[in-house]
Amino acid sequence: MQYLNFPSAYAFDIREVEGKRDILDPLRRKYVRLTPEEWVRQNLVQYLIVDLGYPRGLTSIEKGIDLHGKPFRADVIVHDRHGQAVLMAECKEPSVRISQDTFDQIAVYNRVVQARCLLVSNGLNHYCYAIDRDKEEYRFLDQVPRYEDL
Repeated sequence: MQYLNFPSAYAFDIREVEGKRDILDPLRRKYVRLTPEEWVRQNLVQYLIVDLGYPRGLTSIEKGIDLHGKPFRADVIVHDRHGQAVLMAECKEPSVRISQDTFDQIAVYNRVVQARCLLVSNGLNHYCYAIDRDKEEYRFLDQVPRYEDL
């Protein structure tokens, strides 16, 4: 798979079945098709857990959300110990340029999720911003915060 811009190289369980590659998702506890976007998602989750201290048990992948009666899936949502979403991430495959549409997509999802921090990544470029609901503002961060700093 393609090299991605994360600080560590993570160990993954990848298998081939009928000519297709699958990767073991340790959070969902099952093999999923290894697409370029899934490669980004799995690396991002490992980065959050291994390097930034996000709790595995409070992190979910492909979580279903209902937005105006339509089902959507958020790529990654991390909660605090009280059940409040602290971070939501949207992943794109490396060949997809991060655009305003990507930021709009995660902002729309966040109307339901209400995370304090949003992260958009294609595995090569990562954009993270914090939301201040009281001031109705957001500010881009220089780096993805450690879990303990949220």
